[in-house]
Amino acid sequence: MELGLIGLGKMGGNMRERLRRAGHTVVGYDRNPEVSDVDSLEAMVGQLSAPRVVWSMVPAGSPTHETVRALRDLLEEGDVVVDGGNSRWTDDLEHAKYLAEQGIGFVDCGVSGGVWGLENGYALMAGGDASDIEKVQPAFDGLKPEGEFGWVHAGKVGAGHFSKMVHNGIEYALMQSYAEGFELLDKVDMVDNVTEVFRSWREGTVIRSWLLDLLVAALDDDSGLASIRGYADDSGEGRWTVEAAIENAVPMPAIAASLFARFSSRQDDSPAMKAVAAMRNQFGGHAMKTDAPATSSDEVGGPAPTSDTRGGHSPDQSSAATSAGSGSTDEPAES
Repeated sequence: MELGLIGLGKMGGNMRERLRRAGHTVVGYDRNPEVSDVDSLEAMVGQLSAPRVVWSMVPAGSPTHETVRALRDLLEEGDVVVDGGNSRWTDDLEHAKYLAEQGIGFVDCGVSGGVWGLENGYALMAGGDASDIEKVQPAFDGLKPEGEFGWVHAGKVGAGHFSKMVHNGIEYALMQSYAEGFELLDKVDMVDNVTEVFRSWREGTVIRSWLLDLLVAALDDDSGLASIRGYADDSGEGRWTVEAAIENAVPMPAIAASLFARFSSRQDDSPAMKAVAAMRNQFGGHAMKTDAPATSSDEVGGPAPTSDTRGGHSPDQSSAATSAGSGSTDEPAES
């Protein structure tokens, strides 16, 4: 088949190559002329035969909105636009309605596979009318992994991105579980080789997975992960998953906790933990780390020591509880 592909970054560029290997004709457009096949959207559309299929792999939000608007002016009745980015499913409903005014079909497709997709194939979750899906089917067949699985027509418009959203929410929780297990194993003295423990789990255990394989690969590169800062972004889909759970009264404690853990990772000195420490000090006299008041030795350059403050409910202990001061406190394709 012929296909127009917009956005030739890490995902889009590899998808173009995989489709070409499958025998399809792909005309790619990107703002970067070094990777683009044509110099404009108009030129891309002009090289395609009707009914045209144009697949967008640009970031969610404004870039996708602008792309859909531009394509409505360039395409004709019977053509189909596929949004393969990480758009929110509610945007799909608006885009489908907007394009339908000109008789243009719309398919939303969640794409999973990351940088490994070129060789391994991409897991695809599509939403849209059956007639539009049929026009795109050869591309789905070319992109999906070999074998029986890896592709689904999930339902009507929005179902593809909604399914991918839940997929990424589950991914958050799985990664958080592996990460917490790593920290505990690394913390204790009795485990000599954390990397080999994780490697042993890759066969025969109920927690084996591709994510586990990737963690082992990372540990092989850096056994203590010392070169990596403990900071994790979120792509937005974890948030949307939790919001959908709230809207539908579905309990989702594991996924919600994994999302909040990512927020915690961005705080060098957590204000919340300061409050917890202060409250524990107030009700139980638990040790609390504070900065000691300056002394004459401090003023001539000696570092202020860190002291433990214990207390009950006396005024002195209350002021000590507050003397620690106050602390202070982004989005790729696949989470």
